[in-house]
Amino acid sequence: MSEDSFFAPPAFKPVEALPQFKRSLRELRPLAERGDAFELQGKRVLELRADDSTINVRLAKRPAVSPEFETLVIRNSADVRKCIDEVKKRLARWTEEQT
Repeated sequence: MSEDSFFAPPAFKPVEALPQFKRSLRELRPLAERGDAFELQGKRVLELRADDSTINVRLAKRPAVSPEFETLVIRNSADVRKCIDEVKKRLARWTEEQT
């Protein structure tokens, strides 16, 4: 066993990470979960899809009836944290724009 493999992080398992990811998103109170998507005031702002190696996230640039989405690919736990941080930033910006 090489020394490098001793410090290697565990393999990312999207199917196992998805429930925790959704839980973290549900804690962001303005968001409401609808299946594999999340809505803000009835407007879809986030969609999730997991496959064998990644979680694909479609994140709205701004809330709208037919939003323009950006696609983020999550390949590890650090990407999950970055995505949650990005969602928090956008929620803050969207809330600020409404007032």
